[in-house]
Order: sequence, then structure tokens, then C-alpha cells
Amino acid sequence: MTAQSLSKNMRIFFMLLKLRFARLTEFRLSFFGPFFVDSSLFIIQVLIFKTIYANVDSIGGWGQGQMLIFIGTFSLINALNMILYFFGVITIPDKVKNGSLDLYLTKPVSPLFRISFESIDPGSLPLLLTSFAIIGYGVSVSAFIPSMSQIILYTYFVIIMTILWYDMEVILRSLSFFIISVDNITKIEAACLELSFTVPGIALRGFFKLLFYFILPYGIMATIPVQALSGSLSLSGAFLFSGVVLVFTLITALLWKTGLRHYNSASS
Repeated sequence: MTAQSLSKNMRIFFMLLKLRFARLTEFRLSFFGPFFVDSSLFIIQVLIFKTIYANVDSIGGWGQGQMLIFIGTFSLINALNMILYFFGVITIPDKVKNGSLDLYLTKPVSPLFRISFESIDPGSLPLLLTSFAIIGYGVSVSAFIPSMSQIILYTYFVIIMTILWYDMEVILRSLSFFIISVDNITKIEAACLELSFTVPGIALRGFFKLLFYFILPYGIMATIPVQALSGSLSLSGAFLFSGVVLVFTLITALLWKTGLRHYNSASS
């Protein structure tokens, strides 16, 4: 991507953000609805783990503080997902099936970029504050104080794991170019996310670790940032999981381009 195209995409992104914000503020319940729902889920999860840690010292080698950071990190990445691209990406199957994708193919902007960011949801912005509060609380009860380098590495992994979450959402919904319905596939996605939110990756072993680290990599999305923040992530691990994200990003781009070649336009 050239600097000129990047600048153009960023202008379009902020234009879509402005339009979406104006539209959502007309309906206050729709604006704040996702925040209340998601915040409640993550707060309930915090209470559940606090109850568990009242009876055990650690889970998979993690103390209560690291588990709270894990919940807050999952909440943070989920918030970025909800704010930036979720409500756009989930429309891909419908656009493919009803032919409205045609409208995007005639525009001078990447169809995937436009679809992904045309339904930005600022209503989940308060969830960011909830997430940071949980993370801060987790750090306060942990036995470690993160260094600046660990905070930077943590931030880096939060960003690329947000990209990985996006990649997985696009990959699964791009299958709509090739199959009649992706409804059952998205149910698997929901189950994987729920499991990965409940069971951190460090607690997985054998086949399940292979599955949720490298094939359906939901298990690394919040686990690796926590390891980076706590200083337990090795340099080789940092490169390995950066590579995992890169591979899935390339798969996303390839699958989308292949899907467009298979797409039957409504006008054809």
C-alpha cells in the first residue's frame, strides 16, 4: 500500500466515523447498548474468577492479578473490535448473497476496507474505560510491576491481536463466496471465543493448544499480551506469534481476493 493510498483510506475512515457517530447519537439506546451488554459480561467474569481464586492460588500458573489482566485485555480487544469493524464485517455474507457487494466494487476504494469500517460504533468507547480499569486493578494486585518495555510490547500485541481478531472474522465470513451459508461456521466462532475468554491459553495442553494457538488462534489473542506485560514472553515467542498474525493476515487477503473472483455479480 502506497503512502498516497494509505492517506486516502485514512480520510475515508474518519469521514465514515463522523457519519456513523452522527447517526448513532440520534438513537441513544443503540449508541450505549453494546457498552452496557459487554461491560456486564466482563464484570461478571471478573466476579467469577475472584470467587475461584478465593479457593485456589493459581490457574495454569497465573495468579489472580494476571487473570484479571487477561479479562481486561480480552475486554479491550473486544471493545476495539466492536468500535472499529465488527458491525461492518458481519454484513459481508448478506452483501455477497443479495448482490449489494456490487455497489462497493464500483467505488475507487477497497471494497473490504469500505465494508469493514462503514459501521463504526462509537457506542462501545466507554467499554475501553471499563477494560483499562480491569487491567489497572489486575496490575495493582499482581506480584510484578511492568517496565516501560513490557508496556510497549503489551501495547504492540494488543494492536496485532486486534488485527488477528479482524482477520478471523473476515476469513470466516469470506467463506460465503464459496458456500451457501456461514451461519454454522459463525456459531463455531462464537463458541471458540467464549472458550478462549473462559480458559486462558496458558491452561491449554497438547492438541487443544495446537488448535487454539495456530489453527483457530483465539487462544493467543489475550494470553500473549498478558505474557508480554508480565515479562514471561520470550523473544522467540514474540517473533513466533507476530508471525502467526502475519500468516493469518496474508490468508485473509488471499481468501478475499479469491472470493471476489468467484463472486457472481447481481448484474451478471
